Amino acid sequence: MVRHRKLFISDCEGPVSKNDNAFEVASYFIPKGDKLFSLISRYDDVLAYIVKKPGYNAGDTLKLILPFLKAYDVTDEKMKRYSFENVRLIENAKKTMKFILKLMPAFLVNTGYKHYTYALCEHLDFPKKHAFGTDLELDKYQLKEEEKRKLREIAEEIISMPMITIPNNAKSLDDLTKETRNVVLRLNEIFWDEIINLECGRMLKEVDPLGGYKKAQVVKDIVKKFDTTFDNVIYIGDSITDVEALRLVKEHGGIAISFNGNEYAVQEAQIAILSDTTLPTSILVDVFNKYGKEEVFNLAEKWSPHTLKEYPIDETLKEEIMKLPKEKFPKVKIITRENLQEIMNESIVIRKKVRGEDIGKLG
Repeated sequence: MVRHRKLFISDCEGPVSKNDNAFEVASYFIPKGDKLFSLISRYDDVLAYIVKKPGYNAGDTLKLILPFLKAYDVTDEKMKRYSFENVRLIENAKKTMKFILKLMPAFLVNTGYKHYTYALCEHLDFPKKHAFGTDLELDKYQLKEEEKRKLREIAEEIISMPMITIPNNAKSLDDLTKETRNVVLRLNEIFWDEIINLECGRMLKEVDPLGGYKKAQVVKDIVKKFDTTFDNVIYIGDSITDVEALRLVKEHGGIAISFNGNEYAVQEAQIAILSDTTLPTSILVDVFNKYGKEEVFNLAEKWSPHTLKEYPIDETLKEEIMKLPKEKFPKVKIITRENLQEIMNESIVIRKKVRGEDIGKLG
C-alpha cells in the first residue's frame, strides 16, 4: 500500500453529468412527477437543515419518492433502461475522468440510485468498483392495487399543494410562511403517519440513500483504505447532499470544491468552479498531482487565461482551454466571506444554465 497517496473523490450529478436522475425518473414515469419531486425535495431540505429531524438525512427524497414510483408500476429494469438511455455528460467529462484515472485513484460517490450510477460508469468507462450509489431493489416490493390507488391519490394531493419556500438564513419552522408550515405539517402526516404504515412504508425504513453524513463516511472509508490523509484528497460536490463530505475534507486539510454548486455546497467549499466544461477539474487535479495542495489554491486565486497560458500544466489541457471563446471561459474562484454571496448567485445562474432550470433549482 502506498502511503500518503493522493485521491480524487467526486459527486456524480452536477460535477460529472447534467442529470438529476431521480427527478428525471419521477418526471418521466409519474404524471406531473416534476412537481411532485420538486416539492418533496424542498420538504427534504426543511427536514434535513431546518427541523433537523432525528434519523433523517439530506437526500432522503430518494426514498420518499419510491412509493409513488411503485404506484405507477416502475421496475428495476425500467429504471436501468431509462437511466442508461438518458445520461447527459458535462462537456469533456469522459476525457477528464480518463485523465484523472491515469494520475491517481478516483472515486464517484453518488446519492442517486445505483441504476444510474452504474449507467454513468458505462458511459465514462469508469470502474464500477470505484463508484458508490444508493442501493435499491424496487422489484422486491409488491403492492396491491388498492394501495397503488391510494398512493396515486396522495400524489395528486401533494402535486396540488403550493410550493414550499425557504427564506435565506431560515433556522426554524417559525421562519417559514404560514402556508409553507401548513404544507410541511401535512407532509409529515402523509409520510410518517400514513405511508409509513402501508406495505410500501417498508421502503422508507429499508432504503438508505447515500447522502449527507453517509457520503462523508464513504470518504472516510476511502481515505482509510488507501492509508492516506485528508490533505491528499480533492472532493468535488454541488448540492445539499455533499455538505458533510465537503466540510469533512475542508476541516481535515483537504481541498473542497464546488462545481456549479447551489448555496449549500458553495457555503462549505473553499474553491468554486463555474463552468460548462470539466476542463477546470482536470487542470486543478493536474496541479494537485504535480505540485500539491497549496499550488491549487495559488492557481485558483490567480485564475485567468493569461495565467493559464504561462502556467506549467499539461499541454493538451492548456491547448483545449485556450481554444475556448472568451464568453465560455470557465471561472475558478477562492471562496471568502466577502465574496460568498456573489459566488453563490453566480454559481446558481450557471448551474441552471448547464443543467436546466428545473434541476438547477433542486437542493
